[in-house]
Amino acid sequence: MKSSNKFETFIQKFAAKIQENQYIQAISSGLMSLMPLMIVGAMASLISGLPYPPYQEFLNNVGLTHLLQIVTKLTTDIIAVYASFSIAYKFAVEQKQDGFSAGILGMLSFLILSPLGSLEEGGAYISFQWLGGSGLFVAMIAGLLASKLYTIILQKGIYIKMPDGVPPTLEKSFAAIVPGFIITPLMVAITAIFEHTQFASIHGFIFGLIQTPLTKLGGSPITFIFMILFCHILWAFGIHGMSIFFAVMFPVLTPLGLQNLEAYRAGLALPNVLTFDSIGFALIGGSGATLGLVIAMLVKSKSKQFKTIGKLGILPSLCGINEPIMFGVPVVLNPHFVIPLIATPTITFLLGYLLTLVGILPRLSGISAPLGTPIIIQGFIIGGWRIALYQVFATALSYFMYLPFFKKADSEAVANETKASSNEMIETIGA
Repeated sequence: MKSSNKFETFIQKFAAKIQENQYIQAISSGLMSLMPLMIVGAMASLISGLPYPPYQEFLNNVGLTHLLQIVTKLTTDIIAVYASFSIAYKFAVEQKQDGFSAGILGMLSFLILSPLGSLEEGGAYISFQWLGGSGLFVAMIAGLLASKLYTIILQKGIYIKMPDGVPPTLEKSFAAIVPGFIITPLMVAITAIFEHTQFASIHGFIFGLIQTPLTKLGGSPITFIFMILFCHILWAFGIHGMSIFFAVMFPVLTPLGLQNLEAYRAGLALPNVLTFDSIGFALIGGSGATLGLVIAMLVKSKSKQFKTIGKLGILPSLCGINEPIMFGVPVVLNPHFVIPLIATPTITFLLGYLLTLVGILPRLSGISAPLGTPIIIQGFIIGGWRIALYQVFATALSYFMYLPFFKKADSEAVANETKASSNEMIETIGA
C-alpha cells in the first residue's frame, strides 16, 4: 500500500511539473481548443462510413457521400493546420501578447514546412499527406517556435510602433510585420535544407528517421509487440504512431492475411496466427485502446468537462474514431495517461495473440472489415463470434486499466471547476 501511495504521489508531482511547463500548456490547451472540429469530423466519418451497402447506395444517390467527405477532409484530415494556429495562439496569450498574430505566423510556418507538389500545367498544391495527424508533431514545433520568436521580438521592442489613436487591431497587425519578416525566412531556410536531403521535408525526416530501422525488423510477434509499444510511446508525445505502424507493417503482414483468406475460401486450416488485422486486438476504440477511458468518463466522471467529452466521444470511439479523445482530453502529452496509453493496447494485443496461439480464439480469416465498422460487429466480420466476444472482454480490460489514472485526472478537473466557479461567484458579488 505504501509503495502504491508513493507511486501515486510521484505521478501527481510529475504531472504537476509537466502541466506547469509553458510549452506543454500551450500544446495541451491548443489541442483541446480543436474539440469542435474533431467532433464534427468524427461524426462526418461515422455517418459516411457505416458499412451497409443499401445505406451507402442511398448516400451516393442523394449526393451526401461527397459532401460528408468534404467535412472530413476539412476537419480531421487537416487537423495539423488548425493545431499550428491554436498552439501558437495559446502560447502567445500566456505571454501576454496578441494571440491572433502569433497564430497566423504559426500556421504560416507549418505550411512553409509542408512540401508542395507541382501540377503539370505549372501550378502547385499542398498534399493532405502531412496536414492531418501525421503532421501534428511538426505543427507543434512550428506553432511553438513561431510564437516563441514572435513574443521574444515584441518583448525586446523590435516592431513597428504606431502613433496614439490608431485602432488596436491595426496596431497589432503592424507589430507583427517585423516578426513575420524574421520568422518566414527562417522557416524557408529549414525547408530548403531538408529539400536537399533524401527526406525531402522535415516531415519526411522525422518519419524516415523512425521508420527506416523499424522496416528491417520483419513481421514476427516480437516485432509486432515492439511496434505497438513504440508507436504508442510516440503517441504519448503527440506523434501519430499508428501511421508509422501502418507504413511499416502493412506490406509485411498483408500477404499473411491473403494466405489465410485463400485457405478460408478453400475450407482449409488457416496457416498464419498473425495477420495485419491482428492490430484490432490493440485498437479497442482506436489508438491507445481508449474505449475503456470513454466509458469511465461516462460512468465515473464527477467533472463536467470529462462527462461532456465522454458523451461526445462514445459513438465515434465505438467505431474506432478516437481523435476527439486523443486530442480533446487530451490523452497525448498528458502525464496522467502515459502509462495506460502505452500499456493497454500492448496488453490487449498480447492477450489476444496468446489466446489465438493456444486455440481459444480462432485465427483471423483474412476478411477485413471496412474502416469505421463498430466494435463487436468488426470482430464478428474478421473472425467470428469469439473475436467479437474478446473485444467485449478487451473493452472491460481497457476500462479497468484506465480507471485509476482517470480518477486522478478527474479529481483535478473537479478541483479546477470548483475553483473557477468560486472565482466567478466572487467576481459577481464584487460587481
